[in-house]
Parts: sequence; C-alpha cells; structure tokens
Amino acid sequence: MDFNGFTKEDFDTFLIDGLENRMEAIQTRIQPKFREIGNYLTDYLSVQLGNEVFLHIAKHARRKVNPPNDTWLAIADNKRGYKKHPHFQVGLFDDHVFIWLALIYELDYKKEIAKSFIKSLDKIKQLPEHYVVSLDHMKKDSIAITDLEMKHLERFRDVKKAEFLVGQHLPIRDTRLQDKDAFLDTAKQTFQTLIPFYQQALEAKS
Repeated sequence: MDFNGFTKEDFDTFLIDGLENRMEAIQTRIQPKFREIGNYLTDYLSVQLGNEVFLHIAKHARRKVNPPNDTWLAIADNKRGYKKHPHFQVGLFDDHVFIWLALIYELDYKKEIAKSFIKSLDKIKQLPEHYVVSLDHMKKDSIAITDLEMKHLERFRDVKKAEFLVGQHLPIRDTRLQDKDAFLDTAKQTFQTLIPFYQQALEAKS
C-alpha cells in the first residue's frame, strides 16, 4: 500500500474491544503504514548517522488479555531488537501520533545514560518549546520540554522502571497527519533535532 497519511479509522483502532479484534485491526490498518514509513525513515537515519539502522514493528506478543492502547515502530542500530538500545519511535494512541527518541526501562547502561543527560539538562531544554517528554511509554501523559526538571532525569537514573522519551506529539486534528509528505518531513526534522541526544546516549554506554 502507499502511505497517504493517517485516517480516523487508524485512531479508532484503539476503541475496538478485545485483544484479538484490536490486534487484527492494528495488523491490517496500521502496520502496513508503519512498514512504509519505517523503511523510509530507516534509510534517512542510516544516511544521517553514517551507519546502518534497522526497523522493528511492535508485535505486542506479551499481551494475553488486555488489548494495547497504542502501537509503534522503532528504529535502532541493533537488528535483533530495540528495547535495550536507544531508539527512535513513531506510533499512535487514539488521539495523537508520537515521534520520539526513546530510552525505555529495558535499556542497557540506563544509569550511565541518565547521568550523561543530567549533565545536559540545559541543552535538552533548548529543544523546540513545543517538544514534550514522556516518563512512561505506556501512558499518554507528557510534560512540556519547558517544564523538564532535574528531578525527572534523576528519577530516570534511580528508578528501575523509569523512562525518558523526548520528541513531539501531533494531535489527531493536526493536518500534517493526513499529508504524507508533511508528516514524513515532520518526522525527519524531529529525528534530526534529536540525533545529537541519540549519539550522546550511545557514547554514554561505551
């Protein structure tokens, strides 16, 4: 299929009752779009980073009863998986699309990466003021980049389940979501802005 943007039906996927029915909709409605978006962004990031990166599409394989409230693609420098590595994400809940640099709780060297980011708090806060931070990838909640404080990064360092994701939320009404070129350009620009922090995370774990 050709990705021409996200539709109301894509977002309504998360209103479908039952794990099996919702997963079927994710697989038929959203994952083909993720594959096209992901292949495009993987090529882009490989060039920008100067090394090969790999596309992963969330399978939600651990879920046995409760259907997922969101779904995503991830791009990482590891072919076998992404959760233990700094990675980029594009995904959606029922009311917005997110575009992240994601550092989630399974991350290797999480404490070292957090310490590096603590030293760079002022630099992180210089990201565009419409950027947001999530402290839990399972929740919709986010905080404005302007409200980011040292305590958030210290929690990321000290709490095993704490996470740090930074990037953009595009609400369902954002017209860029219905425009292929506008959306891909937004995703590329967001990743480009976040690449220095991705590279910093990689350096911190080496």
